[in-house]
Amino acid sequence: MNLIYAAFAFLFALIFVLIGVTRVGSWLIERRDPAIGEFASIGGARIHYVHIPAPANAELPPIVFIHGASANLGDQMLPLRPLLEGRAEMLFFDRPGHGWSGRGPGNNEDPSAQANTLAALMDRLGIRKAIIVGHSFGGVVTAAFGREHADRTLGLVFLAPATHPWPGGATSWYYDLTTVPVIGRLFSETLTYLAGTFQMADSTTCVFSPNKVPDDYLGTAAIPLVLRPSAFRANATDVAGLYRYTLGAAPRYKEIRAPTVVISGDRDKVVYAHIHSVGLVRDIPGAELVWVHNLGHKPDWIASDLVVGAIEKAAGKDTDLQAIARTVEARIAGDTYGVGKCADIKEPQTELAPS
Repeated sequence: MNLIYAAFAFLFALIFVLIGVTRVGSWLIERRDPAIGEFASIGGARIHYVHIPAPANAELPPIVFIHGASANLGDQMLPLRPLLEGRAEMLFFDRPGHGWSGRGPGNNEDPSAQANTLAALMDRLGIRKAIIVGHSFGGVVTAAFGREHADRTLGLVFLAPATHPWPGGATSWYYDLTTVPVIGRLFSETLTYLAGTFQMADSTTCVFSPNKVPDDYLGTAAIPLVLRPSAFRANATDVAGLYRYTLGAAPRYKEIRAPTVVISGDRDKVVYAHIHSVGLVRDIPGAELVWVHNLGHKPDWIASDLVVGAIEKAAGKDTDLQAIARTVEARIAGDTYGVGKCADIKEPQTELAPS
């Protein structure tokens, strides 16, 4: 009996130690990666954003950026802002629960609710219409915005998007575990910081693979912010609920009428490009698909020039995206980073081959 008591005492002591380590680690992350923008209260959530006002001689319409899972506004702002500054008004924001944004009572895992939050933030800033640019999970929020806020949408640009149901609907086990009541909260408060710290570099290599991770990407883009318990739970809830949401949302993408460009790499190791990207072009009238050979999951960083071209095309400019894509392909043709360590996704058989 004494051994049982001792075991329980050790277990509780270990839990408290892990909680303490997580709290200290989270504090250090926040000290290292402070908020860099402004805040607005939207729907009960404190939303963090960076707004670059329109220059006097803006040649492009306003552009709004929606980041993907495990990320924050810096993930798109760092590579794309320098290429577009002085050409357009821009809005980068932390999706609810990510970066420095609060989750709020109405945001949870529903991309439509997050699109509503974005529309309200645009109202607050006086942005009537914009081109919406979404990466990965941000793609499903972009699709929701384009469908449910058509009057606010000038164009849509999808970068390696996740938008459609995929075979089996499985996600990583730790996302599912995190969404389990009580157990998931305990898991996020004790183990995810330590495990994530050790795994983050390797995971990031596979997100970019076969392309090289930019120098100090994790630090400059403040990616460790996702390891804080509340952010990890929000991220897990988003990802774990994506399949269920897309089952109902994807059949309605045909309602979207905005000019649309989809950019995907044929070496994406994160999402099924032949399901999501091909599906968007099949479902959205007039959408253009740009396939890039040897590109992974990060067009925003690796093919920034192509992303800017897609924004120009969505704005109505006569831009040859296929020519830009060939330039990108030549630049990354020899990339082999993560090969052997990061397995390529086995795409399901489909009659919708890339053109």
